[in-house]
Amino acid sequence: MRVAIVGGTGPFGRALAARLKEAGYDVVLGSRDGARASDAAAELGVEGAENRDAVASADLVVLATKADAASATARDLRDAVGSTPVLSVASELVFTPRGVLSRGSVSSLAEEIQGELAGPVVAGLHSLAASNLVVERPDEDALVCGDDTDAKALVLELASQITTGRALDAGPLESARVLEGLTAVIVNLNKRYRGHAGLRVTGLD
Repeated sequence: MRVAIVGGTGPFGRALAARLKEAGYDVVLGSRDGARASDAAAELGVEGAENRDAVASADLVVLATKADAASATARDLRDAVGSTPVLSVASELVFTPRGVLSRGSVSSLAEEIQGELAGPVVAGLHSLAASNLVVERPDEDALVCGDDTDAKALVLELASQITTGRALDAGPLESARVLEGLTAVIVNLNKRYRGHAGLRVTGLD
């Protein structure tokens, strides 16, 4: 399966690309700057291209830009993405003296992105830190949510290949409101305990 990672030159995009290549996926890193994408991709042994070219041939698009650019990037790539499923991994965080908070909006960033695209959007991987993912497959569970059954199955299979834990179906796309908030919780834990926290769900068969 060919996976295009938009925003692929950032820390999470690079880490995900490394794990996907290791798992046998055909990976192309996308960036607004095609030369920058090619340079980053060469270091990882994958392809690199300008965003529009990257998504044009993909079976799955991972939107791994910074949160504040995610919706605008989706809007800009709407025609190029078409009906291809999109995985949203970003969380909009607010850094305050009291700690890191999630976005205050009623809807999630993933739902906002769904409004910009014609194809299905799936949200997931919010509890996986780039610093853990870049080294090896982390011993963590990955949570995924979405409304389109086929698109969600595609992402669950991908998630199962990049961790040694489980890929778990966390329900409809509305669940992204909680999953995105998990990122803030994990960042707070890491800051408080100076660690690299992940997530394991217990009590499931």
